Amino acid sequence: MEHLVIRLGSTTLDPVNWLVWSGQEHEIIASGVLDNAEQLSSLSERAGKRPITALVPGCDFLLKWVAMPAKASRKALTAIPYMLEEDLSMDISEQFFALGEKDGNMQAVAVVSRDKMQDWLQAIEQAGLYCNKMLPDVLALPYVEDAWSLVTLGQQAIIRQDQWQGLQGDASWLLQATEHFAKQQTTPLKVANHSDLDISNLANVEQIEQQLDLPMQLLATGALKTSFNLLQGEFKAKQQSSSEWRKWRVAAVLAVAALLVTLVDKGIQVNQLKQQSADLTKQMHEQFAKAFPNQPKPIRIRTAMERELNKLSNGGGQASMLAMMSQLTEAFQSSQVKPQTIRFDSARSELRLQAVANNFEALEEFKRLAQDKGFEVQQGAINNKDNQVIGSLSIRS
Repeated sequence: MEHLVIRLGSTTLDPVNWLVWSGQEHEIIASGVLDNAEQLSSLSERAGKRPITALVPGCDFLLKWVAMPAKASRKALTAIPYMLEEDLSMDISEQFFALGEKDGNMQAVAVVSRDKMQDWLQAIEQAGLYCNKMLPDVLALPYVEDAWSLVTLGQQAIIRQDQWQGLQGDASWLLQATEHFAKQQTTPLKVANHSDLDISNLANVEQIEQQLDLPMQLLATGALKTSFNLLQGEFKAKQQSSSEWRKWRVAAVLAVAALLVTLVDKGIQVNQLKQQSADLTKQMHEQFAKAFPNQPKPIRIRTAMERELNKLSNGGGQASMLAMMSQLTEAFQSSQVKPQTIRFDSARSELRLQAVANNFEALEEFKRLAQDKGFEVQQGAINNKDNQVIGSLSIRS
């Protein structure tokens, strides 16, 4: 099965490492680095139907073992935040407590800011991704008994110290901290080095060289083997719907909403449609009377219009009224000349117009544009009325 593993930063501005891993083939399908969390949406095609595991920086966590009473009840677990209150710099109400494994009467607890959890999950959700597992990156490194594990991601280093403890931060600083800790030990500190850093010169540190795999490959394989999941309690992952169902779900919700609106407003809409139909029929009769003044008022206006339009389209030999009007559209628009009445002589393939223009020059421009289209244009009488020019035109194809 293939998995998409992403490693988020402490903030949305930090780089995001990602890798698609095939557990069946034990190989990398694809990998890369995003500039920041805002680019997570670019992984939507990579994600597909693959499960997504998110790694988050260990520096944002407090990983602790808490001693619990023997045979502690589930209710006793609710007291854990108060038992750790002195170890926290922030109010416990602002912290999220995730429970890990239990070893005897010792309970593993991961503590992180609620705001951090919300920011990480929001960035994933806004990218259109679904995350079903999240854990601190330090817990994705191999656990080696009596030794630390080390890997680097860019300028960052990740160290797993034991079963439930780790460090993460700037590589140069962590190496200094590691050497400082090693100097306090009576025996050399063993470090399983999965990075290309040379730590052999660190005082009292014994380097255990490991196979150099891609850092995200190492973290991905470790994360998939780890049973711990931060997504619990208030942040528990909801069951993922298939992508197809998500598409249909939106359509179904819209359809139901539309049906409800239709049922509620049905009476109003019917009345509105009837009124609109009546208004439209009236306008059609008015336009028909203007276009065909010699025709009696028809009973079926649509049928009458279609009949007269067919006559116009089929008349005139080589040219029809509709074809001529179509070719003259640009001339009308450019000159802003508007026809008031139109007569068509099919025998002569001639349009006779009475047109309105803003001035005489507009009529001249229309004549020129029509002639450019291959028409013969003759001007008749021209009159001024209400600051407009009304002229008669004869146009032949």
